[in-house]
Amino acid sequence: MTNWYAVFVGFVVSVLAGIVAFALPGIGHVAAGLAGGFAAGYVAGGGLGSGFWHGLLAGSIGGVIVALFLGLGGTIVGGLAGGPVGSLFGGIGLFFAAVFVAFLLALDSAIGGAIGGVLKE
Repeated sequence: MTNWYAVFVGFVVSVLAGIVAFALPGIGHVAAGLAGGFAAGYVAGGGLGSGFWHGLLAGSIGGVIVALFLGLGGTIVGGLAGGPVGSLFGGIGLFFAAVFVAFLLALDSAIGGAIGGVLKE
C-alpha cells in the first residue's frame, strides 16, 4: 500500500533541494533527486521494494511538473519561432522529451528511495 505522506515528504524535499541545486548545475539536481527519494523511502520504510516504489512516485510527481513546464516553454518557443523550429518543439517530439525528463527525474529518486527503505529497516 502506498504511503502518500511519504511520497509528499519526498516530493517536498526534492523541490526544496532542487531550488538549492541551482548553485551546482547537474550534480546538484541529481543530489536533490536522491535526497527526495531517500526521504520518501525512509519515511515509508518497508525495505528495498517499498523504498524504491515511494522514491519513484516522489520523483515522478516532480518529473511530471517539470515536464509540464518544459511543454509550456516548448509551446511558447514553437509558437514564437514558427516554421521548422516550431515543428521541432511541437507535437510528438515535445511529448517524448517531456516523458524522458519525467523518467530521468524519477530514476535517481527511486534509487535514493531504495537506499532509504533499506536503512529504515
